[in-house]
Amino acid sequence: MDFKEMYSQKLVSADEAVKVINSGDWVDYGWCVSTPVALDAAFAKRLPELTDVNIRGGILCHVPEIYKIDNPAEHFTWNSWHMGGIERKAIAQGFSFYSPIRYSELPRYYYESSTPPRVAMFQVAPMDNHGFFNFGPNASHMEACCKMADIIIVEVNQNMPRCLGGFGEGVHINDVAMIVEGDNPAIDELGGGGAATPVDEAVAKYIVNEIPDGACLQLGIGGMPNAVGSLIAKSDLKDLGVHTEMYVDAFVDIAKAGKITGTRKGIDKGRQVYAFGAGTKKLYDYVNDNPECMSAPVSYTNDIRSISAHDNFMSINNAVDIDLYGQVNAESAGTKQISGAGGQLDFVLGAYLSNGGKSFICMSSTFTTKDGTVQSRIKPTLSNGSIVTDTRANVHYFVTEYGIVNLKGLSAWQKAEAIISVAHPDFRDSLVAEAEKLKIWRNSNKK
Repeated sequence: MDFKEMYSQKLVSADEAVKVINSGDWVDYGWCVSTPVALDAAFAKRLPELTDVNIRGGILCHVPEIYKIDNPAEHFTWNSWHMGGIERKAIAQGFSFYSPIRYSELPRYYYESSTPPRVAMFQVAPMDNHGFFNFGPNASHMEACCKMADIIIVEVNQNMPRCLGGFGEGVHINDVAMIVEGDNPAIDELGGGGAATPVDEAVAKYIVNEIPDGACLQLGIGGMPNAVGSLIAKSDLKDLGVHTEMYVDAFVDIAKAGKITGTRKGIDKGRQVYAFGAGTKKLYDYVNDNPECMSAPVSYTNDIRSISAHDNFMSINNAVDIDLYGQVNAESAGTKQISGAGGQLDFVLGAYLSNGGKSFICMSSTFTTKDGTVQSRIKPTLSNGSIVTDTRANVHYFVTEYGIVNLKGLSAWQKAEAIISVAHPDFRDSLVAEAEKLKIWRNSNKK
């Protein structure tokens, strides 16, 4: 059958499409900027008739309409693969919960799940001449999701960039049950945490000094990684490569500055590889139909074997806090869920296995509470309930605005000394006192 004819036969309204969803169903809402819009609005109208619907999604960039219905907890549960500010607020309302993951394993979770999605609905780019709907910058786990879903409904958005890959970047019309055409809203923009602060810039300088020519980069989201990207764009570095979980605006700046060639990559030479991307329109315009960029499943991008295949792999990520044992929390404030584990540990492990590779966990040494109190992000022990994202055995370089330290292979007293050496000076004496109480401080340690 002609693909265009098939398209017209499967084209339905959003209201008609969501009629297939029943009480008790597991429904997948895609990922990040592929979260549906027209289908979401239609589903919000239907949800009050249903109960016990379980919905999966993550990294929401706008508030879904289903969040706005009366008493949402009576009708559905939102199960997030990675929390953001929107989802954090929903936790307090009793209908949003984090699903702890090792992000690289997410496709496998779908294949082995006892609760695969009955319905998957998400935004896609327009169908190409070969009948494929591209996932946009959201390959992530979407191929696995589609293979396991009973019913696939795609919402076509003319503004969704077409992100080239090689595998796992789209779904064919043969596998799609229904097609919905919405109002083609602009793709959600996700900022990088605001302009870089002086602290971000100080941290970035320490890291950039460690990066050699030909290095392969992974950047997390936030002010510090973006500050690193800005410095790299202005530096004399050359022949850099990209192999990352998330493609962010900083990579566009580095590429346009002529720093990225990918010629020294161990695999996928010449291609900037990523599992998903979110940023400003600058990013979406850059990745659209760009053969230098390679969208791929997260089971490939975050596999430590893929990461370690590159020499001089540089992994740069943020964290919430660290304790004197070297345990890193990058996802919660005590028991309050902030984001998720994501792929940070994958890249910490993979970068260290790389020949010449380094992973950097960076953070400001302090933060200011709402009442104006300044507190240290370096703690004697992590707060009760805080999640250990990176274990003390795995952290490589730790960076604050006061310096950079290599924590690998250090004894407990050496590690405590190194971490305290980059704490804010106002907190160092108290941290030493706490280290002594914890029996991880020697009398001969530097004070």
